[in-house]
Amino acid sequence: MSAEPIMEPIMEPVVPQVDPIDLLSKLESASPMPIRPEYVEGTVYVPPQPDENHNDGIGELYLQFRTAGVHLVGFGSGFRAADKDGATTALLVPDFYVRRRKASELDESYRKAHRGWYPVDMLALVGEVTSTNHETDTGPKLRTYAAAGIPAYVLIDRHAKTAHCYTDPVLPEKTDEDDDPVEAYYSSDTKVTLGDPLPLPAPYPALDTAPFA
Repeated sequence: MSAEPIMEPIMEPVVPQVDPIDLLSKLESASPMPIRPEYVEGTVYVPPQPDENHNDGIGELYLQFRTAGVHLVGFGSGFRAADKDGATTALLVPDFYVRRRKASELDESYRKAHRGWYPVDMLALVGEVTSTNHETDTGPKLRTYAAAGIPAYVLIDRHAKTAHCYTDPVLPEKTDEDDDPVEAYYSSDTKVTLGDPLPLPAPYPALDTAPFA
């Protein structure tokens, strides 16, 4: 259906003492080609370069949101999640997203302080379209978005030829220690075959997934 990406996912263990933002900045500077690495569950991921089906499909989804009057839909920005002590727990660049609000002066100050990363609480919905690294979107990223409390996660799984809308994030509480984000999940999953409309919660439109079929 689509050409193979020219770069495979890269995973590197992260030294705990290193600020993940510093590590990602160094990787970007050292790369011979443009990359936008992410930090998820203690691991750095460099996504494969997307193919035309991936990018064209995201464009179609963006237009569907805009046509339905969802004007805070976007793509390209990165978002930071932190723990109760303020340490970085995740650095994420969704394929597309819907924000709760336009960036305020406070949000822009946060972005400047964290070198290009907005606060994750700006997000009301996130979306990913899988490439060869589909395990990342269906596992670590799903749990990380749930742990961040993002209400809806739209996943276009080109590997399984299904589309999902995950809602109702749950972060189980531990009795003897802090919450464990690895145990986070979404309790609801609306699933369709690619090519069928994917219902989303109000006020969002049902998404036509035909561009990925």
